[in-house]
Amino acid sequence: MSRNSSVVACVLLLALLSGCASAPISQQPTSSPNSSAQTPAPSSTARRSPLPDFTHIYVLLMENKESESVIGSSAAPYINSLAQQYDMAANFFGTTHPSLPNYLELLGGSTFGVTSDCQTCYVNATNLVDQLEAAGKSWKAYMEDMPAPCFVGSAGDYAQKHNPFIYFDDIRTNPTRCANIVPLSEWSRDEAQGNVANFVWITPNLCHDTHDCSVSAGDTWLKGFLPQIFAAPDWQSSVLFLLWDEGVSDAGCCQIAHGGHIPMLLLSPLARPGFTSAVNYDHASVLRTIEEAWGLTPLRDAACSCTAALTDFFSGA
Repeated sequence: MSRNSSVVACVLLLALLSGCASAPISQQPTSSPNSSAQTPAPSSTARRSPLPDFTHIYVLLMENKESESVIGSSAAPYINSLAQQYDMAANFFGTTHPSLPNYLELLGGSTFGVTSDCQTCYVNATNLVDQLEAAGKSWKAYMEDMPAPCFVGSAGDYAQKHNPFIYFDDIRTNPTRCANIVPLSEWSRDEAQGNVANFVWITPNLCHDTHDCSVSAGDTWLKGFLPQIFAAPDWQSSVLFLLWDEGVSDAGCCQIAHGGHIPMLLLSPLARPGFTSAVNYDHASVLRTIEEAWGLTPLRDAACSCTAALTDFFSGA
């Protein structure tokens, strides 16, 4: 190669290198296709659920009935009218027996080894209240015939075993939190003042929840109480889970539930009207549904692959 040819070649090479230096830097990951590095999981608080972002979520618990003693029964015309107007889970099961462990499951995603209706078997564990407050959601629990806010013990037709909030140490021993556990008599005032929390729990007394009284008595009480919720301005963007704690059989599902085949109605203007789900659900499913709707990380049994959220009630709604 001549000297002149060599000079020309060098000039061309320098020009090419200069062009490469000015090209954009690639943003592709440097790991190989076989790298063990994983894409970070989405934040636990990111909304990626098909469930609505409800304004209010209500949970109302009744007591000790198998589904067939309520659904289709002439003793429960109001409950059955709600099932036709709104939605129902045909295969819903209590977690266990007796009452208290089911209530703990709904609030904490576990029975925490509790196997009785004990009054002093307190639980030192995270719960839905912790999650709600961390997410900026307000909450309040209404207990019919509870003698006073934050009352510990049972009295008359009020049974502590039907109040899971009082069992969690970080609720019971926190005066600010414990003041949110109140007699149901405060409901009318709060509703009239538009002071309804994002999450509302309602426990009727031992008669109205059908524990000590008939299905008919519970049906009549619900007919008198629920229209107050349905008349609220935010009802159109809310949901109410009307369910029983346990049945009288050991029927179960979902690896963890064996507390009987119980009624569960999902009442919401946002759901599919007149829908009946054939999916197997249990109490952990309700907790998971609340958590997914509000972008919370499922607790314990609610996080199990055996636990389904009630998303089919809203698909195509």
